[in-house]
Amino acid sequence: MSGRRRGSWPIADRSTFVTCMMAAVRSQRCYLSSVADMRVLMIAQSPIAGDSRILREATALADAGHTIHIIGRDVPEGFEIGPGITVESVSRSSGLRAGGGGLAVGHGRRGPKVLAKRFGRWLLLPEHRLRTEKQWRLAAAPRVAEAGPFDVVHAHDFNTLELAAEYAESWQAVLVYDSHELWFDRALPGRPTPLWRARGRKFEGELAAKARLVFTVSDGIAVRLRDRGLKDVRVIRNTFPKADFVPPPLERPEGLLYAGRVGAGRDLPTVVGAAKQLAPFRTVLMGSVDPNYRLDLGPVEVVAERSIDEVDDTLRSYGISLVTLTNTCENHRLALPNKLFHAVRAGVPVVAADLPELRAVVTAHQLGTLYTPGDPGSLAAAVQGLIENYPVYTAGIREAADELNWEQDSEALVKAYSEL
Repeated sequence: MSGRRRGSWPIADRSTFVTCMMAAVRSQRCYLSSVADMRVLMIAQSPIAGDSRILREATALADAGHTIHIIGRDVPEGFEIGPGITVESVSRSSGLRAGGGGLAVGHGRRGPKVLAKRFGRWLLLPEHRLRTEKQWRLAAAPRVAEAGPFDVVHAHDFNTLELAAEYAESWQAVLVYDSHELWFDRALPGRPTPLWRARGRKFEGELAAKARLVFTVSDGIAVRLRDRGLKDVRVIRNTFPKADFVPPPLERPEGLLYAGRVGAGRDLPTVVGAAKQLAPFRTVLMGSVDPNYRLDLGPVEVVAERSIDEVDDTLRSYGISLVTLTNTCENHRLALPNKLFHAVRAGVPVVAADLPELRAVVTAHQLGTLYTPGDPGSLAAAVQGLIENYPVYTAGIREAADELNWEQDSEALVKAYSEL
């Protein structure tokens, strides 16, 4: 070493150094290539063909270069999502069915036997729900093992998180938790289960703490999850892609349309009560009906389910979209339902439940009017207020489409994955 200036290298040493550096660069390039195109497993207990959030997320990640495999349920034969995405189905119990369910004009069957069956179902439903979810996970586990290993395991909702965490750990993969709802603060049918909820929140926190990223659907739910100790929680809203073309709005709305799931918790009895006050102004329900749900329709009309693009056209033909929820649980108070963003895509103003998260978005963008859940008179007044100021709200909701769209949310999703 004597005789060599500090900071200089002999020719042979410099050659070795450059060779090593070039090898390191090539190695880093290989590493960057491998993380840029990851194999991602998504696990969900929801019916995949009808879960627009999962379909949009999978498509966005596949378009970004990742390879996606989805294990869900109720996948129709031959169902395809797009290039770079494969999907398989694991069946699940259909649940406790109550005979004679569905929408009805009238109050359904009565009598001691019917009441006894309903009470038994109310008593057993929470346990049955847990059992069917566990049975699905047991049936899905061999499929997960056979499909792996993966670089990322993406758990959609809490009922897949335990399974996803187990295999992410065994594969040394990244765990992602996608909380579509505030799971242990939902309004659920059946007897109250306060102990289950308390234990569940604790267990969710322990499992989700293993996740590198946590996604959820609203700022309110994100705050709750952070308060429970989860660090990197990001909001990916249930928005829709911007429409290619939005026709001019109606001069005056023709009716109200509720486009979504027809069942408990959607405040539909309030809709029926308001419809009686608003008649002959039309009120219409369009969506799948929960098999155990009963509702005296009164003057409310029912139309068959339609595709997303057809829902756009139907919303525009009536002119007002209903975004209704009961004020019965924290999950509802912090929810931003799909139908709100569907109305934005269609360019149709809303009458929405006056709940904290909905109120914040609706008022910030002048998307429509608000009503008090459970109050038919308040809903009728909100409809009248929207009709009287219809041009203001049609302008507001159409301007909001530049911000409240899937192009914005998918960019946030892809960016979060790039950081993995």
